[in-house]
Amino acid sequence: MEHVDYCIIGGGIVGLATAYQLLRREPGASLVVLEAAEQLAVHQTGHNSGVIHSGIYYAPGSLKARFSKAGARQTKEFCRDHGIPYREPGKLLVATTPLELERLAQLAGRATVHGLGFEQLDRQELLRREPNVTGRGALFIPSTGIVDYPAVARKLAQLVATAGGTVVTGSRVTSIAERPGHVAVGTAAETYACRQLVACAGLQSDRLAAMAGVDIDVQIIPFRGEYFELPAEKSGYVRHLIYPVPDPALPFLGVHLTPTVQGTITVGPNAVLGLSREGYPKFSINVRDVARYVRFPGLWHVARANAGTAVREVRNSLFKGSYLQECRKYAPGLAKADLLPFEAGIRAQAVRRDGTLIHDFLLAETDRMIHVLNAPSPAATAALPIGEHLASKAALRRSA
Repeated sequence: MEHVDYCIIGGGIVGLATAYQLLRREPGASLVVLEAAEQLAVHQTGHNSGVIHSGIYYAPGSLKARFSKAGARQTKEFCRDHGIPYREPGKLLVATTPLELERLAQLAGRATVHGLGFEQLDRQELLRREPNVTGRGALFIPSTGIVDYPAVARKLAQLVATAGGTVVTGSRVTSIAERPGHVAVGTAAETYACRQLVACAGLQSDRLAAMAGVDIDVQIIPFRGEYFELPAEKSGYVRHLIYPVPDPALPFLGVHLTPTVQGTITVGPNAVLGLSREGYPKFSINVRDVARYVRFPGLWHVARANAGTAVREVRNSLFKGSYLQECRKYAPGLAKADLLPFEAGIRAQAVRRDGTLIHDFLLAETDRMIHVLNAPSPAATAALPIGEHLASKAALRRSA
């Protein structure tokens, strides 16, 4: 049995940021990061749109709002310090109906509360800045950026190793037992006795909490987000990130056009119920995953409350023409042939038994364990302040 001060489960950007922040707080502490996959950042960190979010969507006072604003600043600073390319093309929230114009005005008010710089554009100014985009008006958020989050995660892992931590891939956790003086964490190859455990397990977070004997009222429901990519000849189709105005009644932001740091433009995502937590190819099915959530009452509450939206999203998933119509609301020049295949992402959405979707960060804590049960977007943007928050909690408990 190997004894360490800290064990972090999860080699995504949140787990690695937590390890990095712990070793900044406590140089010389012994720490291990355990990742089940053979590579780091292969799940949610490696399957998102790469956006450095500004935080405009999030309710004032929420952890999402606080972490997002701090995270955008810290992510850009981290990239500058370590030579990781990022860009700030800014985001245009495009209103296509009178109702969306009203919602746009409300978002402008929220931007003011958050202290975010913004511009309100009329139809003519929107067309001047983005000739391929049509709308009644738009809100421009210049601070929104783009980055390669797996590159950020790899740099964090390198810094953890340089500071004396150990990062172990291909190390799936098989047992967790909290004892009076430590937590025993078992893998196929080793058992670790740690004074504090932080589980940042994303799509498997509820299973890890249950394995550890933590009583929780949530389950992870995987939502599959399907993306396309524009062809190379349309790499300059838009200059900014182009987002629809979000519907506050829906949990997802809708299909958007996103330039990437690699020079391409992605389109998406939609949001359909996933049939596998970690199955990225289309029509992937994991019987164990499906059997778990079909027995969970929260899923059926969500399904009843969002039946119309679910039908539309499934239609968009099955038929490229239907998906295209979502894009044409603000980018009418796109054609079906412009939507090229691109790898999907899977969002780990925590849902309570009564069907409540958890929109903010959610932790389950014991004397020696912290389980991150929900780390929704903007978790990648906010990874550094989230890691700092978790590191502070773990360090205080270890010293108690």
